[in-house]
Amino acid sequence: MSGSVRVVMTAPAKVNLYLGVGAVRADGYHDVDTVLHEIDLSDTVTLTPARGVSLDADVALGILPEENLAYRAAVALAERLGRSPDVHISLEKRIPAGAGLGGASSDAAAVLAGLPALWQTEVATDVLTEIAAGLGADVPFFLVGGTALYTGRGDVLEHSVEAPSLDIVVVNVGAPVPTARAYAEFDRLGSLAAPGPVRVLEACGSGSAIAVAEALFNNMTDAAIAIVPRIADALEWCRGRADVAGCAVSGSGSAVFAICGTRAAALEVASAASDAGFWARATRSSSVGVRRVSERNGS
Repeated sequence: MSGSVRVVMTAPAKVNLYLGVGAVRADGYHDVDTVLHEIDLSDTVTLTPARGVSLDADVALGILPEENLAYRAAVALAERLGRSPDVHISLEKRIPAGAGLGGASSDAAAVLAGLPALWQTEVATDVLTEIAAGLGADVPFFLVGGTALYTGRGDVLEHSVEAPSLDIVVVNVGAPVPTARAYAEFDRLGSLAAPGPVRVLEACGSGSAIAVAEALFNNMTDAAIAIVPRIADALEWCRGRADVAGCAVSGSGSAVFAICGTRAAALEVASAASDAGFWARATRSSSVGVRRVSERNGS
């Protein structure tokens, strides 16, 4: 389609500074309190005009395109607007899949935020947020980004949180943890009760990265390790590094993240983790959510 607009979006990852999972609710979901923190590890989502909707990715994701959350986001927005979902979605993946880093949710948010420009239409923010919530608990967060406390089933925004900039190393063991299986394992184990997010929130408010590192909490950790035992190895490895102030599993796993005191320390830890056989990246805090990095005419 000569002369048509192409929209390119950045879709960031997240880590959970706090994740407290509670009892199963009447609707079958669990009560969840979580403090989500955006990092600058990101996918690139490119939207181009097409007839109908299609999707490709530069890595094998193990699911059909129509099962992908980004694909479903395009269909959901088109249905809401009463139009055909005319878009080709191309995913350049840097966020590991099945790692608890929110990659699929962020890709979906990028599609929701980018399609109005591609389709040359305006969509109210509350409409995008409503559609996002219907796709998954983390999707609304990525429309805004930063750091925020969510409750409910992890999808109800309580408030944004002021947090210090963190130098973070993401360490992944290479085996995904399916979310549904993690929650089933959590129920089977009768895992650790959550203390509430107050300590993490106070640490964020202090402006101290070290205080945040010392306050990290995730009571899904045992469930994640039961499914992918090597997560325990990654945690032990991180805890053994002098430059790591604190570490935790992100979401339901399989990624572990470590907070370091400086960018130089994070780079050193990431390099050492790679040498130890893990997938690892040094990253840092971000606060912009999904964003458009270019919108230009195709040739």
